[in-house]
Amino acid sequence: MLQNKIYQNFTKEILKTFFVILFGLTLIAWTVRAVNFLDLIVESGYSISNYFQYSFLNLFGILTKFIPLAFLLALIIFIVKQIQEKEFIILWTSGVKKIKIVNLFFLISCFVLMLYLFFSTLITPLALNKSRSIISQNNFNSFLPTIRIQQFSDSFEGFTFIVEKKFNNSIENVFIHDNSNTLKNLTSNQESNSSTTIVAENGLVEEKKMVLFNGQIISSRKDNSKNEIIKFKQLNIDLKNLQTGTIKQPKLQETSTFQLLKCMNDSINKDSINCKENTKKEITTVLNRRIALPLYIPIIALLSSFLLIKNQTRRNFFLNKYSIFVLSFLVLLYAELIIRYTGISKIISILFIVSPIVLIPIIYLLLTFKLSRESIYNE
Repeated sequence: MLQNKIYQNFTKEILKTFFVILFGLTLIAWTVRAVNFLDLIVESGYSISNYFQYSFLNLFGILTKFIPLAFLLALIIFIVKQIQEKEFIILWTSGVKKIKIVNLFFLISCFVLMLYLFFSTLITPLALNKSRSIISQNNFNSFLPTIRIQQFSDSFEGFTFIVEKKFNNSIENVFIHDNSNTLKNLTSNQESNSSTTIVAENGLVEEKKMVLFNGQIISSRKDNSKNEIIKFKQLNIDLKNLQTGTIKQPKLQETSTFQLLKCMNDSINKDSINCKENTKKEITTVLNRRIALPLYIPIIALLSSFLLIKNQTRRNFFLNKYSIFVLSFLVLLYAELIIRYTGISKIISILFIVSPIVLIPIIYLLLTFKLSRESIYNE
């Protein structure tokens, strides 16, 4: 009964440290990425609410990447702390076998593994897909934030513009070049025009509307004939049909696991951009990251358990906290590097999946052997 309570306290402490480290690392990385997402407002003209929704949902994509590292740090910190405070000595002297603590670490790693799978296969793709839908379903909110002084801006598809001066919502010396259909209705012959250019002395911008003063419209012909030039004193332009250059089609990382598994079948869905024959290699990498990568987490638990072996100075130099952490980190680094090539080579893909399946029992048997030898030596 006392041992069960001790195990529960150990589990709570490890998981508590794990979640603190996980959310700490995630928030740091998310803050850096959220700064980059400011381009949605500055360059694409999306509203602040869309920016915050998009940024928050991308938090889940960052969180899963730090789960293995956070667990490694939490477990190493816990073991080192218990050794320094000599908490483990009380357990050993009371008759608790070290292999039971190893099994406890392994069970906790299985819980973290399931947590990783839950997020990587379900929550993260769903959240990222939702974030992409926010961008695709909501067009830009205001044209004004996308205007930069004396800099060409191509934030919108087929629409380039530059202004010399800007004060509040007033602009001066405006140049607009349109290859899309947005401004072709301003000319007399829409079908024969390939592009439209507008030059104006000044103007006003209000959300998705622009009013220009004292300028001219130059329409280029498809047949390279003489351009049409129309002068104006005031021109009202409706910009609501502009399309931002932001990617609106969900990426593979934002596609559901079920759909990716269906894509790997022989029957390819020709209607889906993410479900093409030439994307199978990338799909393999994404699925391995979601499903196979968590299998490396128990390896971390077993390698960290080597710290339970009594360190006998120089003889066990490779069993100190630094070497164990470096070795465990190298395992994570190995998994992260090799997973990138799993879609290119079937041999590498098989090696990536088989590695944890082979290493877990080998490391566990080696650990059991070391602990049994230690107990015989102590006797």
